[in-house]
Amino acid sequence: MNTLSASQQKEFIEMLQTRFEKNIARHKGLEWAEIQRRLESDTKKLWALFQMEQTEGEPDVIGIDEKTNEFLFVDCCAESPKGRRSICYDQAALEARKEHKPANSAMNLAKSMGVEILTEEEYRLLQQLGKFDLKTSSWVKTPDNIRKLGGAVFCDRRYDTVFLYHNGADSYYAARGFRAIVRV
Repeated sequence: MNTLSASQQKEFIEMLQTRFEKNIARHKGLEWAEIQRRLESDTKKLWALFQMEQTEGEPDVIGIDEKTNEFLFVDCCAESPKGRRSICYDQAALEARKEHKPANSAMNLAKSMGVEILTEEEYRLLQQLGKFDLKTSSWVKTPDNIRKLGGAVFCDRRYDTVFLYHNGADSYYAARGFRAIVRV
């Protein structure tokens, strides 16, 4: 069941509004009323945001896509969401592991949640709004040419700099997860 009850919706939207108001610097110039209207009219997107919250992502609005006029909700927790760590990159990587397989992959989990994994550009946009992943790292959407060669990419912030790294797509670490985006 990919929907929330009416009371869950109301409670969750109120919680998102509180986070929005506490972190106004992330979304200067945006008004909550329009965001709430869109959330209330799209239960599928609201459910996806709820999944982000359930995995400790702390979703919040970080801006608006000027081309599509969609509000951008992104995981704003300080470190990569706890409920989405210790996972490899995608299904092919999961199948390639012969021993010590992780429970899931980032791409599978994102799909089941109804979210997208951040691109490198989206990750860097988030990092302009605060300091994230100082102790963890997050898989980001990997270009096809890299993935075809068995690799995947991830980002983190160290030494006050955002880094993009590579690893085998089948690797997984307790401190690596992924950050998600939902467009509303």
